[in-house]
Amino acid sequence: MTMEFYPRSLVSLIKHLSKLPGVGEKTAARLALHILRSSDEDAKTLSRNILEVKEKIRFCSKCFGLCETDPCRICLNKNRDHTIVCVVEQPSDLVALEKSGAFKGVYHVLHGALSPMNGIGPDDLRIKELVGRITQDDIKEVALATNTNVEGEATASYLAQVLKGYPVLVTRIATGVPVGGDLKYLDEVTLRRAMERRESI
Repeated sequence: MTMEFYPRSLVSLIKHLSKLPGVGEKTAARLALHILRSSDEDAKTLSRNILEVKEKIRFCSKCFGLCETDPCRICLNKNRDHTIVCVVEQPSDLVALEKSGAFKGVYHVLHGALSPMNGIGPDDLRIKELVGRITQDDIKEVALATNTNVEGEATASYLAQVLKGYPVLVTRIATGVPVGGDLKYLDEVTLRRAMERRESI
């Protein structure tokens, strides 16, 4: 698709929108034209929201989920079971599990999975921080809810080995999650069953 007929400022917006994941040049052009057609107030609100997210959102110092106040609401919630930690790859996986309503413990977000092909090793993930929580807090179970693709399985296996030397039960979500599945794309019932039927590894 050629952009030579678009004004310079619109071309710039399309190029920036096309950097978003899953957004190609054609989709970026449609989004840019939609923004152009929207009211000035809508455009200003969108701009403010983007800046606000960049300014206010941070990682929780305990679980490394997304928050505006540190620690996050889940980590501060006394009604949660703080003896069970669910390990997920991304904040979006945490949100998916929360929506399922299956888990009432707390979380630990790794911010990725082991992938030697992409140069991602243990030091690139929040594994040391997880071990630190186990040694400092009264944690009895670590539920591994990494994705069931190659990277997620490798990460779960690695964590199970690392945690063998600690007095915690290590479990893995299993039933209902298809091999190669991405948690954030699974329905709530499947996720709830997977969490409820997690197995010791």
